[in-house]
Amino acid sequence: MKIINRSVVIFFSLLLMACGGKEEKKKEGFSVNREKSKTEKPAEAVPATSTVPASKRVDLENKGVGPITSLALAPDIDEALAKKGEEIYTQMCLACHRVDKKFIGPAPTGILERRSPEWVMNMILNPEVMVKEDPLAKELMAEFNGAPMANQGLTQEQARSVVEFFRTLK
Repeated sequence: MKIINRSVVIFFSLLLMACGGKEEKKKEGFSVNREKSKTEKPAEAVPATSTVPASKRVDLENKGVGPITSLALAPDIDEALAKKGEEIYTQMCLACHRVDKKFIGPAPTGILERRSPEWVMNMILNPEVMVKEDPLAKELMAEFNGAPMANQGLTQEQARSVVEFFRTLK
């Protein structure tokens, strides 16, 4: 029994000696080592040219950047096209745009009273280039917390039907 007790005591003594002896020296003062992140900078916001927010400003001359350079709207609304546009809007746009209120993106109600139809279609069809090259789109992105519009991959015909739906929103 004495041999077992001595063996246990010796074992624990050796164990304690093996764990001890490593003192960590504390450094005086305070320091932080940081690495720079490797993320891209968000697109620079263009300073507003007036005190009116970009979402409220009227600019009917700007055609935007994209494939649509000219678009003539008929005096009367094409109800069938507007219905198709409403379906597309509900399916593809409603996640970020509410009809009557600011949400993640601006409300489309009255958009054609503030923007040219070409600008609206180019924004729908070509949002990446618009937020890089169009000053108004840059201001809108800054106003809406840097949230760029997602490209939904709509065709020109689908975008045109969405514009026709926007004509019904007063």
